[in-house]
Amino acid sequence: MLRFGILVHILDHQSAFQQDQKMPAQSPEQKRNEQVVRELYHLAEATSKDTPKFVSLFAEGGYFYDVSAGKKYYGNDIGKTVDIYATAFPDMHRELYDFYFEGDVVVVELSLNGTHKGGLAIPAGTIPPTGKRMKAPCCDVFHLKDGKVISFHCYVAVPILLEQLGVFMNLEAAVKR
Repeated sequence: MLRFGILVHILDHQSAFQQDQKMPAQSPEQKRNEQVVRELYHLAEATSKDTPKFVSLFAEGGYFYDVSAGKKYYGNDIGKTVDIYATAFPDMHRELYDFYFEGDVVVVELSLNGTHKGGLAIPAGTIPPTGKRMKAPCCDVFHLKDGKVISFHCYVAVPILLEQLGVFMNLEAAVKR
């Protein structure tokens, strides 16, 4: 319920932020949290991918939740989705649009961008390369404490991603098991 309340609070104040595309002045802790989140994204980029370093930014017991897959990753498994997307999209880039802050929570609107040149592992199987570009909308919610990520919930618009890859209407035929 806390997450929903935070998102409602952010959305209530979003119109004021849209005027200059910035949130009100950040506290030192929020600035540090933004730096940690930006570093996470940097470490997941195709040109600067460093999965062990990505994982090291999580607190002991912290986790990554791939909401679309319904799966939480802990420990070294946190880096699996970074590797999955880097394999499927070797030119993977995250375009960061807006950051929102509420206490130790950071919400980021972004898009996942890349060319599908490798197999994309999803819970149903693997989608072979289509050669198509994706620019999938995404919203990430981070909880941080003392400069470490406690939780990272990733909400990717999977239907849009699959449509861009040309497999949405025939997902069953596209998946290899």
